[in-house]
Amino acid sequence: MREVISIHIGQAGIQVGNACWELYCLEHGIHADGTMPSDNTVGIEHDSFNTFFSETGSGKHVPRAVFVDLEPTVIDEVRSGSYRQLFHPEQLISGKEDAANNFARGHYTVGREIVDLCLDRVRKLADNCTGLQGFLVFSAVGGGTGSGLGSLLLERLSVDYGKKSKLGFTIYPSPQVSTAVVEPYNSVLSTHSLLEHTDVAVLLDNEAIYDICRRSLDIERPTYTNLNRLISQIISSLTTSLRFDGAINVDITEFQTNLVPYPRIHFMLSSFAPVISAAKAYHEQLSVPEITTAVFEPSSMMAKCDPRHGKYMACCLMYRGDVVPKDVNAAVATIKTKRTVQFVDWCPTGFKCGINYQPPTVVPHGDLARVMRAVCMISNNTAVAEVFSRIDHKFDLMYSKRAFVHWYVGEGMEEGEFSEAREDLAALEKDYEEVGAEGGNEEEEDY
Repeated sequence: MREVISIHIGQAGIQVGNACWELYCLEHGIHADGTMPSDNTVGIEHDSFNTFFSETGSGKHVPRAVFVDLEPTVIDEVRSGSYRQLFHPEQLISGKEDAANNFARGHYTVGREIVDLCLDRVRKLADNCTGLQGFLVFSAVGGGTGSGLGSLLLERLSVDYGKKSKLGFTIYPSPQVSTAVVEPYNSVLSTHSLLEHTDVAVLLDNEAIYDICRRSLDIERPTYTNLNRLISQIISSLTTSLRFDGAINVDITEFQTNLVPYPRIHFMLSSFAPVISAAKAYHEQLSVPEITTAVFEPSSMMAKCDPRHGKYMACCLMYRGDVVPKDVNAAVATIKTKRTVQFVDWCPTGFKCGINYQPPTVVPHGDLARVMRAVCMISNNTAVAEVFSRIDHKFDLMYSKRAFVHWYVGEGMEEGEFSEAREDLAALEKDYEEVGAEGGNEEEEDY
């Protein structure tokens, strides 16, 4: 079987995780205590849902997931929440003292103590797998745990499981909305290791998702639950083909092959359609061309950057529900004729499509309407560099005055690491610029 292990780090990662596991359970008909009435082969792991769930002899389904946080409050909510019987107690790892929005605490002092325990739990999960596909890592890079402990765990996973894919779903600081003053420091420091140690990183941004909730779902004051349920739809769409059958199946390594032209250029934009409230859904057609166009709209991107300012290098379109290949080919052909969707000149085809017959599941009393078909797009666009340059600019303003640096140095970091990480990101921005540049550069003339 092609199993996937999810690792949720820090408060953001855990809260996204809660939404994801809630959705997976609904998709597979697994109850909150892990029982699954429709499962006929009790204790035998040959069903498609065993990608995400392992099965005990008594027929209970246990998520292949690890939740890690350096402070107990968020994980205690999982321990006492409605899905408390779903998870194995050893999979919920919490420390005693918080990383306090400090990358250095998450990476050097506090995080160091807990990381071996996490790897031990991951090793147990990995030993349970027959054909481990890879890891999904969920974290935010603004805080301390997600950035510090997140990058520490990724580095260690690279050592232990070198060849396995690691997909990161990282929540990046938004342009306007900020939850911590030192976000620019933490994100620059942790992007430095995301560059090295993840194979694909999908950027998410609270502000962009707030706007989607406000505009498309008419939620005046979105909560994190609203945001996370939207994110969970994307993550579920990525892995549907591992769990259900369809016309064109896409597995995790295929994403990597099709979306990453150069190892460093692996930061993706994601979008999902139709994001529509139940009140509107009855009056909408929601045909395949319509949702395909919607997914390319700049306003439906889940990170705050405008794809029209850049060029696409590759797109992955995952359709689910009532969709046939003919519809998809027609829709993609229409997109190719659009002036607004521009591809780099060295990537003529640029589309990877997956089709799955399982229609999207919605959370009861959730915001999304139940629809017949949906599409999720993960795309590699040079405009992502906007996200980095925004963070770099803020970093420079703070670092020029060495503001707040003593908190990091006090936890055992050196100032050199700041400038090293900053140079790495400057190089990344330059890489994106070169990739999107017109015409034949020197690189192509060599052969």
